[in-house]
Order: sequence, then C-alpha cells, then structure tokens
Amino acid sequence: MTIELGLPTIGGLEGVPTTDEKQTAKDYKSDQEVRWCPGCGDYIILNAVQSFMPELGLKRENVVFVSGIGCSSRFPYYMNTYGVHSIHGRAPAIATGLATARPDLSVWVVTGDGDALSIGGNHLIHMLRRNVNLKVLLFNNRIYGLTKGQYSPTSEVGKVTKSTPMGSLDHPFNPISLAIGAEATFVARAMDSDRKGVTEVLRAAAQHRGTAVVEIYQNCPIFNDGAFDVLKEPGERERRIIPLAHGEPIRFGADGEYGVVRDAKTGAFAVRKVAEVGEDALVVHDATLEDPSYAFALSRLGGQDLEHTVTGVFRQVQRPTYDDLAREQVASAKEAKPADLDALLRGKDTWTVIAD
Repeated sequence: MTIELGLPTIGGLEGVPTTDEKQTAKDYKSDQEVRWCPGCGDYIILNAVQSFMPELGLKRENVVFVSGIGCSSRFPYYMNTYGVHSIHGRAPAIATGLATARPDLSVWVVTGDGDALSIGGNHLIHMLRRNVNLKVLLFNNRIYGLTKGQYSPTSEVGKVTKSTPMGSLDHPFNPISLAIGAEATFVARAMDSDRKGVTEVLRAAAQHRGTAVVEIYQNCPIFNDGAFDVLKEPGERERRIIPLAHGEPIRFGADGEYGVVRDAKTGAFAVRKVAEVGEDALVVHDATLEDPSYAFALSRLGGQDLEHTVTGVFRQVQRPTYDDLAREQVASAKEAKPADLDALLRGKDTWTVIAD
C-alpha cells in the first residue's frame, strides 16, 4: 500500500541560504569511516538522510547536526555538514541556542531513546513546548546500545537485560504520546526498514516551521535484535502497521480490511473490520487539528506489544516559534531603547565594596 502524506508546506527552511549547485547523496557523506555494528539500523537511517538532504537545496555550511551521547550520536561525524557531538542528553539545549542565535541555519538533533528520554528528558520536553525551529530524529531501539545492553526508558515491562536480570519493572515511555503531551507542533513515526516512509516524514519535518519530532524504530542487532521483527513479517506487517495519510480514512490491512473508528462508549479510537462497521464510520485523518487530544488518541492505539503501530505524521500545526519570537523581542527592545552597557553596569542598583 502506497501512502502519500498530503500535508501542507509551512516554511521550515525560510531564511536558510540555498544553493544552485546540484547536490547528490555523495556530497553529504563525510570522509569518516562509519563505525556501527554490522546490521545496525543506523546505517539505513544515515543513508536515507544523506540521500534526502540534497532535495532541500541548502548550502551544506548552513546545515548543522547536533547529537548527545549514544550510538546514534555518532551521526554528525558521518554528515558532510557542520556538526556538534555534545553532552549526554543536552543536545536539545545546545540546538535551541543555535537555532535562536542563527536563523540562517537548518538545525537537526539526532538522539536515542536513552539520551533523549532519560537524562535528556527535561531538555526535550521544554524544547518541544517552546516550539524551537529545529528537527529531532529520535532513534528508538528500546535498549542502551553504547553502554552494552541495559534497559532503556522505552524497554517493555519484563525486559531481561544486564541491568534487569529478573525483568524490568518500569512502565515504558511512548515517545509519540510524550511529544504530543508536551504539545509539539509536528510529531511523526517511521521504521528504519521503510526507507520510503522515513524519507516522506523527513521531507514533511524539514518543511515544518517549529520543532519537528520523528521517532524512528531502529534495530540493535547486538543487544536487542529483532525488537521490531513482528512489524516486518509478511501478514503480520499488514495487520499491525497503521499508516496515516492526511485527509484520508485511516484504513489498513492487506486489502484495507481494517479501519480506525471512534468507540461510542469510551470516545477512544479502536480498530475494527471495515466490513462490520462500514466505510462511513472510519476516522478521517487530520494532522492539522489544533486540539492535541486527537493525535494523542492515535498514539495510544499501539502499545509495547506492537499489536498495532501507527506510522506517518500524527500532528502538524502552526504556532509561533520560540526563536522567531526571541529575535523579534530583541529587535523591539533595541528599537525602543538602544542598549547602554555602561549605564547597565553602573546603574543605581550597584554597590561599592571597600575592604579594610
């Protein structure tokens, strides 16, 4: 089944210098040896991003990738752009500063489920609520890979790892629900094995003005191999994956036999056979709804058992960005009263301390 997102263009790249030079994926490949484990899903994502970036037509010196700590955080080394391999969990804070100070940059954050949702959780949610104009690629493999296989904030209950030999007791985060709960203006999900799907949501994220979060299910072949295999098996894939297309009824299955409806009793979304409920009962996807409860309800269709997994763009709404507002405020302050540094330093609220 081919799904077109059908989303409006908002202008996330406005102000970033473009080039007339014809670019290819090779232009975005650095001279660094790519060093991930054989079979890691990061290779697929890297290749998809390198192949997609030329579409934007941006000057590479005006693109910057910021990462924290983790396997995914090696990403900036492999992109022939500017990059910052920063501090564990602090990529959102550094990227916020870059996006605010430099409107001529296209800023991308690359992070993992541990980096973003554990030590970096506080930075992430505040970046989302502020709606900074940058893009977040959240690689979710449900495990700590770089530190050799401890359970992560997205590991399922009962997960046996080196740090939970009797099974994890923690209830996992749903990153999509978390982002929508923080009222992120753009939220999407894709799978590393679906290059077309990854590229489509990347394209939509790049065009969005504001914080765009893309969760990417990514396989770790060493410490959590096969975590998402059930979503790739013929038969199971069609029955479990629910692709979203803006303006289209939410329907899936090998022959479109299943659909999403609103439960009359609870008001929540539920999966039903189309033949039983009729096509008119199906929910028509609208990613542009201001009320986040709609997108949040979609995010709850899937659980840690992956019985149903929604992919595509959940939410895309317009709201003023933090960095645009900050620059406007600075310009307004300068126009109203030119800065006088000496007056600030030596104003009335100062004290002189004389030592005996």
